[in-house]
Amino acid sequence: MVVKINENYLKLKSSYLFVEVARREAEFVKANPDADVIKMGIGDVTKPLVPAVVDAFKDAVDEMADADTFMGYGPEQGYDFLAEAIIENDFKPYGIDLDVSEVFISDGAKCDTGNIQEIFGLDNKIAVTDPVYTVYVDTNVMAGRTGEMGDDGMYEGLV
Repeated sequence: MVVKINENYLKLKSSYLFVEVARREAEFVKANPDADVIKMGIGDVTKPLVPAVVDAFKDAVDEMADADTFMGYGPEQGYDFLAEAIIENDFKPYGIDLDVSEVFISDGAKCDTGNIQEIFGLDNKIAVTDPVYTVYVDTNVMAGRTGEMGDDGMYEGLV
């Protein structure tokens, strides 16, 4: 058996957007040390966590450190108690009645963004906005839904 690389990865010509943002920011700050820079890249925040969030994190760590309350990895679709809390706090106040089976709890938008395309065939046309969050383009390139990148920085096959 011969193991082959997914050659679609070779189509990726640019680095991840936030790596480029960080590079440009560092370059700018070095050239302009007195500039008051407002960072808006990945993970950049302007305020510390609110006390309720800090307390919840501390409580969760304590829970995971005790054999009697340790839960390990949660179920694939999330815990029912979390879905119930979402329904109770985010939907019921607006008169919306949901069942826990109607609440989807994922491990994050990036995974979902990359994976949702897998339900569609490779021969479908892909349309993205410009500018766009790079994951929307890169995941389609890696899956083989595009051609090569042109001189204009756009991939063949994307609309």
